[in-house]
Amino acid sequence: MFLASALAREVLLALTGPATGTARLRRVLVDELREAGEQPLQLPEPRDDRLRAVARILYEQPADNTPLAGLGRRTGASARTLSRLFRGELGMSFYQWRTQVRVHHALVLLAEGHDTTHVAHACGWSNPSSFIAAFAAVVGTTPRRYRADTR
Repeated sequence: MFLASALAREVLLALTGPATGTARLRRVLVDELREAGEQPLQLPEPRDDRLRAVARILYEQPADNTPLAGLGRRTGASARTLSRLFRGELGMSFYQWRTQVRVHHALVLLAEGHDTTHVAHACGWSNPSSFIAAFAAVVGTTPRRYRADTR
């Protein structure tokens, strides 16, 4: 994962808001992601050890589709406990958080020039259509347009 700069964070927030000058903002984001050193992803970071264990698994393998209950068994917590912790500590559901991790990983892969089908599977979506829908909901454009705009 990569440590995003404050600028990259603000650009990503702007891209998920009302559309204004998105092509240029996407280019800035790609430039920032390319320059980012490998570090933990700039998402809300969990403090609880059980959540950190789940986060580590998904940072390393964003395509892991293990349900929360299965991740709980691997990390020593129930799905209910993890669900409560995700809401309380991170302000979002496990599903929302995992989608954010995957989209951030997809941004990097797209910036590296990978095609949509490869990125969809590498990030855990079962098909490109569901990836495109999730990506567009978070980023505000399709992966193809995003990749074209970043060139």
